[in-house]
Formats: sequence, C-alpha cells, structure tokens
Amino acid sequence: MAGPVVPDLGDGTPEPPGTAAPRARRRPRLDRAGLRADLRATLPDAGLALLVTGLIFGWLWIRIENGTSSTVEVMPHLADPRHWMYWLCQAFGWSALLWAYVTVLLGLLRSGTRPPWAWLTAARTEKLHRTTSLTTVALMFLHAFMLFLEFVRSDHADSASWVGRVASAFAESFVPGYYPSGTGRLAILIGLLAFYLAIPLSLAYYLRHATGARMWRALHRFIIVVYVLSVWHTLLYGTSVWFDGLFRSFVWALQVPLGLLLLLRLARPARPSERLELRGERRPTPAPLTARLSGRLLVAAAVVGVVAVVVSGMDGGRTPGLPSPGTWPEPWVVWLGLGLLTVAVAVTAYLRRPSRPA
Repeated sequence: MAGPVVPDLGDGTPEPPGTAAPRARRRPRLDRAGLRADLRATLPDAGLALLVTGLIFGWLWIRIENGTSSTVEVMPHLADPRHWMYWLCQAFGWSALLWAYVTVLLGLLRSGTRPPWAWLTAARTEKLHRTTSLTTVALMFLHAFMLFLEFVRSDHADSASWVGRVASAFAESFVPGYYPSGTGRLAILIGLLAFYLAIPLSLAYYLRHATGARMWRALHRFIIVVYVLSVWHTLLYGTSVWFDGLFRSFVWALQVPLGLLLLLRLARPARPSERLELRGERRPTPAPLTARLSGRLLVAAAVVGVVAVVVSGMDGGRTPGLPSPGTWPEPWVVWLGLGLLTVAVAVTAYLRRPSRPA
C-alpha cells in the first residue's frame, strides 16, 4: 500500500528573493501508518485464528480421550491433563501452518495473472495477504512460546533453580541449535529458522520506502523458503503426522496446488520484465536467463516429486511398533543452507538496491 503524497506546506505567498523553495516532506523510512492500519485490519483475522486454534485443541483432546492420538502413542505421559500447554503448542503449530498456507496462496494469486473471480480484486487480495502474514508470524511465536511454558512447568532440564529452569527452557525453545537430543535436534532448529526468517521477510513491506519497491519485491520472494521449512518442521516433528496414514498423505497432497500455482506464476508472470523471453529484444542477459530457467525447472521437479510421494505413499512417516529411523540431514547441513540463503539474499539486495542520483 503506497504512502500518501504529502503536499508542500506553504500558504501560497511568494518567497523573498534568494530564499530556497520549501522541499517536499520526505516519506518516513518505516511505513508506520500502513503498519498500524494492517494491525487493526488483522484483528478479525487473528480472532478467527484463535477460534480455529481452539477447535484444533479440542480435536487433539478428543483424540486423547478416545485413544486415537498418535502423540500419546509416541509419548504416553502426555495424556496427563497437566500437559495442556504442550497440546496448545501443537494447536498453535497447526493453525500457524494453515495460515501460512493461505498467506502463500494469496501471495501467489496477487503476484501472478489476475484470477478470474470478480470479487477477488488485486487490492483485496493484497490486503488479505498482508493481514494473514502478520497473523501467521504471531501464531508461530505462540507455538514456540507455549512450548517454552511447557518446558518451564515440567522442569524439562531438571534445574535446581527457577532461573536455571527458565533459562534452559528459553534456550531450548527459542535458540536455534540448542535443543540437544532426538528428532528435535533437527526439527526445532528448522522451525526456529522458519520463524526468525519470517519476521524480516514479512515486515520488509513496511520498509519499502527505504529499500525501494524492486528490492522489497525481490526479497519478499524468499518467503517461500519459510513455508518450505515450516512444512518440513511439521512433517519431521509433528506427532499428529508421525506415522504413515491418511492424514500425513493429506498434508503432502495439499502442497501440490501451491506448487502448481507457483509454477503457473513463474510461467505467466504479471510483470512483463519477469517473463522468460528466449528470443527478441526482451531476452535477458545470460545470468538472469539462467536463473529464471533454473527456478522454473526446480519448481517443476519439486511438484513432480511431491506428486510421486502422494501417489506412492512413501512419505517418510514412521511405522507403528518399529524404532524411528535416524534423522537426516545433520544440523550442520541446515546451517550451511542458511549460509547460502544469506548470501543469496545479500546479493539480491545489492543487485536490487535503489539507484541514487549524484
């Protein structure tokens, strides 16, 4: 949402000779007015998210009561009602993933060719995309915060002091790479990286006056990495989809429409400058041409891979009664990927930096 143009504040009287004309007021680097407006518009969306989280919490509790919870099968002690904060953590995680899905869907609809539905205008789609994005970040925080509270309540680290208990719970819940053991050693690392990447990439829109529209649009595209990490975290650590079954396959299958929509958005971008022109005057230089073509091929391969997983049923789930396989990759591979992503973001920001007049 572009900021309003602020007119000159003169009263129309001529300036004395030699006096410079008043300069137009510069737009603030942070779009505070836009952020406040979007936060207000987020309230109904956030209320709906809390309602959905409550329904998911109730569904998880019903599964505990009727003995169908795969989480209790993995960790029987969680059937105790005292662990309600852990179950609320799970509920916030699922609602965060759902809102992330809707946010990515709206973003792809907004940045691609216009949808055929008259009611889904570009302005409405963009507004919904921003509000659901803010709600998603809040839900991700609450997901981690409830895990922190559960660790504090249960004295997860068996600390002798209250300060040690809180410090250990905070580190395991909010410090990437600190969680020491099991699947969480990799899964919590991935989830926290998704959370910490989501904050700047989601809020970059409100700094577009400082970065320029080209840089903001280029950086915002990396948000798809946040969504991929979120799904990976869920499939790796979500005990509700721990085992092979219909629900885990359903989560995989939900990714196919997003992949196809992303592929369509790359094949038919709304902006002419982003189209893959192999001939003619608009043909880009070899480096951008290679990057655009590689991106389209990578997304197409990912879509084919997800479809193959759904059709074959080989989705990486555990088998009840058998020991869990070791996690892959090692955390150092994730850190290496984060380093490469950081380099890619830095290079993109440099290439898309706003030009400044001499």
